[in-house]
Amino acid sequence: MLYAFAAPSGTGKTTIVKEILKRNPEIEFSISATTRKKRDIETDGKDYYFLSMEEFEDKIRKEDFIEYEKIFDGNYYGTLKSAVQDAIVRGKSMLFDIDVLGALSIKKHFKENSVLIFVKPPSKEEIMTRLINRKTETKQQIERRLSRFDIEMAKINEFDYIVLNDNLESAVNKVQEIINKTI
Repeated sequence: MLYAFAAPSGTGKTTIVKEILKRNPEIEFSISATTRKKRDIETDGKDYYFLSMEEFEDKIRKEDFIEYEKIFDGNYYGTLKSAVQDAIVRGKSMLFDIDVLGALSIKKHFKENSVLIFVKPPSKEEIMTRLINRKTETKQQIERRLSRFDIEMAKINEFDYIVLNDNLESAVNKVQEIINKTI
């Protein structure tokens, strides 16, 4: 199965994904490619494949992505076809920490083998607080992330499951239940 997680920025999706991967070591993590700068806590090839704009656009021309998008910060994000195809050939389940449109692309390409999980935030105000407290972006970057909130929330009903993240432990347990019944 291909598990695609999506949510507005600051919802806690990545934290949930990391916990699910700890609980389910048999599930592989799909590492996205991006052109954004690496954060100090990130590792190239583990958190993302950090590519230059030129490298990413070359891969677009070669049709090396299942999905990609240039988003609010002017950077590209995408899923490499080769990684997903390799997991499928090996009979492995894969987990995607991806944006909303990317998740929908996974479903489009792998309808029978995909499960889309939308991590819903408690409120837009809570998202703003979380993004500010993260201290990884400027005020302008936070505003851009929040500007996508309504667009992303409008796609919520296109997902197979919706998990409210108002309590991290509860949200992780709900996701684990989904995985247990679909794997």
